[in-house]
Amino acid sequence: MSDLSPNSTINQLQGVRFIGSGSAVPAKILTNAELSQMVDTSDEWIASRTGIRQRFIATKGEDSLTSLAVKAGQQAIAAAGITPTDLDLIILATSTTDDLFGTAGKVQGLLGADRAVAFDLSAACSGFVFGLVTASQFIRSGTYRNILLIGADLLSRWVDWSDRRTCILFGDGAGAVVLQASEQDNLLGFELRSDGKGNNLLNLGYNEDKSTYDPITMNGQEVYRFAVRSVPEVIEKALYRANLQTADLDWLILHQANQRIIDAVQTRLKIDADKAVSNMSKHGNTSAASIPLALDEWVRAGKIKPNDAIAIAGFGAGLSWGAAVFRWA
Repeated sequence: MSDLSPNSTINQLQGVRFIGSGSAVPAKILTNAELSQMVDTSDEWIASRTGIRQRFIATKGEDSLTSLAVKAGQQAIAAAGITPTDLDLIILATSTTDDLFGTAGKVQGLLGADRAVAFDLSAACSGFVFGLVTASQFIRSGTYRNILLIGADLLSRWVDWSDRRTCILFGDGAGAVVLQASEQDNLLGFELRSDGKGNNLLNLGYNEDKSTYDPITMNGQEVYRFAVRSVPEVIEKALYRANLQTADLDWLILHQANQRIIDAVQTRLKIDADKAVSNMSKHGNTSAASIPLALDEWVRAGKIKPNDAIAIAGFGAGLSWGAAVFRWA
């Protein structure tokens, strides 16, 4: 149970520790070969341009954003060695909420986190990074002790399955971490950015005539140029604030949008290729879920170890982008 009261003052500054992770994906797998039966494409064409071989797709009636977020949250809570009633706050980073009024409250109820405040945060593919920075401020101010941060998206709901430019990219999933107040601060530095002038490059917009949302549209070439130009800059800013160099990093976990982007950013930063985490081939682009999904996979595989220095960076619609540097656990 938290030993910080809800009325803790801002003078009680705390550090941030990362004490548990979790993830969840639907059971259904959609391979490139199966996609080639739906649109004019092939496994070789998709893999050579994106690095993707398959993706997990939510099944109607079986999967929901809520169910995946709850599963990922339960894993993270168990890994952290706490109980749901120890949580003070739940932040759900998503752009594909089950309910336009918000899904975090339902996740809170299903987890049994009766003491926790819960809210949704929408920053598209940057959502997990923005959520991490938001959560850290509640801890550093002394307001909350234990926070569950979930990144989850079901972009398959909003894909035009006849558009081979976009339908090949996206998958569904959820990832989560538990952050806890600590005497030692393991969130070492961050940088967040937004540029609304690029909003038209990646959209999931409301259609007033149809009273629903149109499928995802994207200018892939411009998004690529934006990412390879802007992401290295925010990582370098975050490293500067962390008083670290790229050589000090053990891992680089970028939003899993395209293997070419991961390779380009890793090369520009002169980071060893084996430090650049990628699970693109299995998951595709899962938006706000992609960073915590990859993080949890590497933690559970024993690759990420306590005190490892990790840089993460998200980028996407908005336009929004950001980076954070932290030590695990």
